[in-house]
Amino acid sequence: MTCQFLNIDAQGPAAWIEYNNPPRNAINWEMLEELPRAIRSCNGDPSVRVIVIASSLDKYFSVGADLSLFDGIDQDGMRRWMEHCHQLVRDMRQSSKPILASIAGVAVGAGFEVTFHCDVRFAADTTRFGQPEINIGLLPGVGATQALARLMGRTRAIRFLYEGTLIDAEEAREAGLVDFVVPASRLREEGQAYAEMLAGKPKEALAAIRKTITLGGGLPFDAGLRLELDAEVELAGTENFKEGISAFRAKREPSWI
Repeated sequence: MTCQFLNIDAQGPAAWIEYNNPPRNAINWEMLEELPRAIRSCNGDPSVRVIVIASSLDKYFSVGADLSLFDGIDQDGMRRWMEHCHQLVRDMRQSSKPILASIAGVAVGAGFEVTFHCDVRFAADTTRFGQPEINIGLLPGVGATQALARLMGRTRAIRFLYEGTLIDAEEAREAGLVDFVVPASRLREEGQAYAEMLAGKPKEALAAIRKTITLGGGLPFDAGLRLELDAEVELAGTENFKEGISAFRAKREPSWI
């Protein structure tokens, strides 16, 4: 698909969805509408095995929402904005394919929040992160209040949003906001290598892991177990499961489809 404010770059089995709104990747209405469409498009493309959220700019991942959108906005307008934000969250959480994040530069606000709904996050060692919405009297609106409590724990999440200050990459890793911190010069290489590793796994099992953890984590324990049971039964009917058992017994590498 063609987007005005996103670059979609196919790198082997990985589709890199890059913010592309110079000079600082402020999130506008068009980007907010393009992002879920891009996620859905990648999920529907059989050549894509892994999705990566990134930026086409070196110095800015994103500075968050374009604040000019909120000049004079009323409550009905804010409801519409939030409904679009939450649709993006749902599309990401319901993705059947792994979603990674590759973060460099300044990463704050809504653009950074998008990465909370990714599975694995890589950051350049020079990246700075923050959720400064408290300083304009708002909440972060792309599901951060729910995602951060799960990523960081309640107390850390509240402090992070209360304070609204910037933190560096190592602080973000220690807090659980990113998984890997790498030199900026190797950021794309590391993200692509991880994507290719995932692409070498059976796709149905990846989807089942993502679904049971991402969606099951918000369910009562017994309901999560039922989700796990249904997913396991469904996997038992796949050709990749048969191939996995056959390859293991024959002591050979599996050939996934």
